[in-house]
Amino acid sequence: MKLHFLAATILAAGVAFAGTAFAESVLRVKPSGDVKALDPMLGSDSMARNYGYMVYDTLFALDADLKIQPQMVEKWETSDDGKTYSFTLREGLKFSDGAPVTSKDVISSLKRWSVNDSLGQQMMANGATFAEADARTFTLSLSKPWGLVLDALGKAGAPVPFIMPARVADATPPTTPVTDYTGSGPFMFLAKEWVPGAKLAFARNPNYTPRAEPASGLAGGKTAKMDRVEWVIIPDQQTALDALSKGEIDINEDVSADLIPLAKETKGVTVAKQDDIGVAQQIRLNTIQPPFNNVKLREALLYAVNGDDFLAAVISDPSLGKACKSFYTCSSPYHTEAGFPSPDMEKAKRMVAESGYDGTPAVLLDATENTNIHAFVTVADQLLQEIGIKTKVEAMDWATVTSRRASKEPVDGGGWSIFISGPGGLDFLEPVGHLGLRSNCEKAWFGWPCDADIEAMRASFAGLTNLDERKALAEKIQLRALQTVPYVPIATQYQIRTYRNDLSGLLTPPAPVYWNVERK
Repeated sequence: MKLHFLAATILAAGVAFAGTAFAESVLRVKPSGDVKALDPMLGSDSMARNYGYMVYDTLFALDADLKIQPQMVEKWETSDDGKTYSFTLREGLKFSDGAPVTSKDVISSLKRWSVNDSLGQQMMANGATFAEADARTFTLSLSKPWGLVLDALGKAGAPVPFIMPARVADATPPTTPVTDYTGSGPFMFLAKEWVPGAKLAFARNPNYTPRAEPASGLAGGKTAKMDRVEWVIIPDQQTALDALSKGEIDINEDVSADLIPLAKETKGVTVAKQDDIGVAQQIRLNTIQPPFNNVKLREALLYAVNGDDFLAAVISDPSLGKACKSFYTCSSPYHTEAGFPSPDMEKAKRMVAESGYDGTPAVLLDATENTNIHAFVTVADQLLQEIGIKTKVEAMDWATVTSRRASKEPVDGGGWSIFISGPGGLDFLEPVGHLGLRSNCEKAWFGWPCDADIEAMRASFAGLTNLDERKALAEKIQLRALQTVPYVPIATQYQIRTYRNDLSGLLTPPAPVYWNVERK
């Protein structure tokens, strides 16, 4: 049954294994998901972001130590008052169609990106204006100093400020997917070979010039050592592992925890972390509808949740996850456990009893096809009942969860109380770009927490350049968030990939990328 599924997938994708040998410099990858919209600027979709890194390049990028490094930029200067930046692009940059990358292309791309990105929005709110000095040099001027300019231009969390041609960026509204896939990165997207739900194909971009430095994280020399990279969409995890063991694919991303022991026993296959940041597993709470519009109930969950109990439901290897009692991911330079309570079920029960809870059931959205989420929802359901909160678990697929969580209706009118999710840890590194801490009411992430104090501190953080001052303010933001409880952190969990032993050069940046990869 599973082999038939794989055969159908491959036939639909037009992948002729018999006619194209692996020796012909083709890398076949089962990505962690499918790409629904081929525009990495539209929103927070990590798969669109991963696609973007194949096709586009960035002005700056995070290296393996999470430090911002120049990428398309050759040099830059900052004025003494901190309000004006001047950037010069590297010589010889070209798009995949051979046209030169110019300042105009960069400015148009950044303007389009900034509409949908929180850091971009804040940069523009600080009076950002762009001007072309010449074909390779442009300036960014602000009405007041803003300390996150390079952080914004080098951010790796979706949406990423990728550079596309001005003719594409100017002609396509920020809410509409682009249809011209001309890119600035190491690979070209082969649109004519795209089979939605089955295959995406990329070819080496002959017009791309890598940096001279070695590849590091998302920075350095992005050298495409394979002529082609094919993403084969295989939803069934066991089928994907079978295909990997037979050499029908080379890399299998985001392996489910229950298959890791089997993968480790598979001959010719390596099991390793996809990155060192992981995903920020969390219980996201609807703060505008009962029962969790009651902050005392949200606070009770802080005492009830023990991340180790949740991780035990999905992994047996402690190296695959870590319960960090923090709103910042474990690898963040701002990680702190300041103020976080230790698990105390008896206190959680008392807090529920004293909260005035009216018995409204908490509706938990259960993405049953996702091994991790389903297990976590089961643990959360038992935990809520134990501390005295009624529950109702509603089974659905993840696509339905993403639609349902946008509802602001009461739980008895199609709304929700809890969904469990693991956004990329990149989005939880620092307070300003922090997806979960954002508390700007209607503009916040699903759950819509609203707190003027957190928002004021996040705005202040953006003006700081001193690391110690930033760390001190990040801690104050956490202490305030422990009073408002926009969500409850569970743990950092690491995504695992398996790959054939004949590959070398795989990087472990915050997003899976396939430059620098070759066969031994």
